[in-house]
Amino acid sequence: MSEKGDLRYFDYAATTPADPRVIEAMFGCLGMEGDFGNPASSSHGAGQRARRLVEQARKDVAALIGADAEEIVWTSGATESNNLALKGYADRATQKRHLITSQLEHKAILDTMTSLEARGMAVTRLAPNARGEITAEAVAAALKPDTGLVSLMLVNNELGTLTDVAAIARVVHAAGALLHVDAAQALGKTPIDVKAMGIDLLSMSAHKVYGPKGIGAIYVSREAFERIAPQMHGGGHERGLRSGTLATHQIVGMGVACVIAREALQADSERIARLGERLLAEVLALPGVTLNAARAKRIPHTLSLTIDLPGFFPFLLTGDLAISSTSACNSAAGTPSHVLTAIGVGEEAANRTVRLSLGRFTKPEDVDFAVDCIRRAVAPCVPATEATVPA
Repeated sequence: MSEKGDLRYFDYAATTPADPRVIEAMFGCLGMEGDFGNPASSSHGAGQRARRLVEQARKDVAALIGADAEEIVWTSGATESNNLALKGYADRATQKRHLITSQLEHKAILDTMTSLEARGMAVTRLAPNARGEITAEAVAAALKPDTGLVSLMLVNNELGTLTDVAAIARVVHAAGALLHVDAAQALGKTPIDVKAMGIDLLSMSAHKVYGPKGIGAIYVSREAFERIAPQMHGGGHERGLRSGTLATHQIVGMGVACVIAREALQADSERIARLGERLLAEVLALPGVTLNAARAKRIPHTLSLTIDLPGFFPFLLTGDLAISSTSACNSAAGTPSHVLTAIGVGEEAANRTVRLSLGRFTKPEDVDFAVDCIRRAVAPCVPATEATVPA
């Protein structure tokens, strides 16, 4: 097992380390000398100070996505936000009980959709096109008179591919339906403007954007608010949509993370793009290596590479190099990635696929290390008849 100081981290899509500025802000909300009060306790200064911090964080999250502060509802993370959007819609739906999603979604969407089918909702799961994309045309073809909600991710968690949400929103709204977007992998990595893009509901998670785990939010547009039923009751917090004592320190952490993300988005993306292009050029020069969904529009942060050589397995890259062989949810299940199989990658090739995701703290020497690890793992697997792996 590697010491922490030796670890080269390429699993930012699974989680990110909290930014030091986030950690400092969170510590200020914990002890007796800090703002530890219950934000719902309005009768004394400790509660009032905590409430002001919570509301400032709400504004900071809203600013990152082009929303109004009152449209932000705190949750425990994107999984809860996804459940609130889908189950909340289903609980209020009396007629429009057809839902649309895709085969590429996170398990937090797919498993929730399966549970809603058991409750009598009809669900269509769109297949990606040859480029690995879900298109507005595919959504339009699947719409029915009773379609009430379409749920699609903005950035795929395994492939890093981008969905044209703005184009999809136009056809969804023309049909009188709502558009829910899972933005867990998109927040802070690509520009988001919920108003301009036509998004009605948007799920977010702090730990994907250098904030703490256990806190997230959902954007609920004013138009969608009355069509979503709460899933947690008891106290009427968050305008009655999500009850529970607010975790001030975590909320403050997410707010600071979003402020930093808004300020650093362009510079971070440009730097990560340069590192990602360099890494990709090096590994694609090796025998048997291909980039999945290579023709699709993507963010530069996430690379899905199939190393289709006999004898190669992702565990050969473990140790000082922290990567994933799939998304965290599939990794825990021990099954081939449903995303890879949906875009046509065979089961054997899917089991020889690795995901490398870069982030704010990735350095050029980390890229060199990763390339060297992949090169050394590939070399023994190359058949003698093929070209020698570059030194």
